[in-house]
Amino acid sequence: MRWIDRIPMLLLVGVAIYLAGAPFVPEPHLLEKWRMLTEGTLSKPIDIFDFFLHNTPMLVLAIRLWRDAQRRRQRKD
Repeated sequence: MRWIDRIPMLLLVGVAIYLAGAPFVPEPHLLEKWRMLTEGTLSKPIDIFDFFLHNTPMLVLAIRLWRDAQRRRQRKD
């Protein structure tokens, strides 16, 4: 998990935001894929791959923020 800690936070946030929205028109891709998942139409392999591709940076960012919070909490103790 240390490799996540070595990713610059600004780069990680930028990639996560960009991939969450790209392509921005007509609908952000991540919203489209989540809508397809909730409607039960996320079944094509390319759509499933796209879903994971666009969600992965958000997951990595969440892990990084959680690890940073854990480290800050340990320093206070």
